Amino acid sequence: MSYVNKGTKTTKLKSSKTVGTKLTPMEYEEISSLVDAGIFLSASDFVREAVRDKLKATKIIKIRDIDYESAKKEVLGYYKSYEEAYISEVAEDLELDIELVIQITEELEKEGRLKGV
Repeated sequence: MSYVNKGTKTTKLKSSKTVGTKLTPMEYEEISSLVDAGIFLSASDFVREAVRDKLKATKIIKIRDIDYESAKKEVLGYYKSYEEAYISEVAEDLELDIELVIQITEELEKEGRLKGV
């Protein structure tokens, strides 16, 4: 079990997992140079940071299976709550297919219930 000290409070962390990987000599030398320059504490520190960066950059998009009318109500509700939003934001936040959100948005505009900017 690992612990981390946050100010005056010590927090228990879930146990870590070890992952082994092979690097080319050139990759290892580049990492070692960064460690020697003081940018990273160790090769492991570099790998942890690289994994965190990759996980932040990689996003899984979830799309719910929902009927058209329910989706339309949610999209309209979203725009009422946020007033302005990109279609991609609506699709991502509501976990709806972007093509469906485009279709619904166009229909809501035609009905006069939504005004495009």
